[in-house]
Amino acid sequence: MASQTQGIQQLLAAEKRAAEKINEARKRKNQRLKQAKQEAQAEIEKYRQDREKGFLEYEAKYLGTKEDIEGKIRQDTLNSIEQMQRSVAQQKQQVIVRLLQLVCDIKPELHHNLQLQQKLKAA
Repeated sequence: MASQTQGIQQLLAAEKRAAEKINEARKRKNQRLKQAKQEAQAEIEKYRQDREKGFLEYEAKYLGTKEDIEGKIRQDTLNSIEQMQRSVAQQKQQVIVRLLQLVCDIKPELHHNLQLQQKLKAA
């Protein structure tokens, strides 16, 4: 009987040690998972930074910087304004002459409704 209780005690102790080892293994597994997650996050962040850096380099190479674009737009606007001013200067005299002709050379005519009435009376 004493050997049976001693055997049971040994089994219980072995079961307790096994449970402790399982708990330790679970803790190590959780720690490894956390570490893997942190490493993956760091790798993702590094990849994102590399891609963003590559995009900014591409953008600077092919599109130019924001200041370059603003300068180009400003220069295009100034060129357009200069072209319009030259066009106005070239056409100004012709427009003035045409306006004076329209204002000064009046050709009196009957309104088309009055012309229609006169045609109806004549008929």
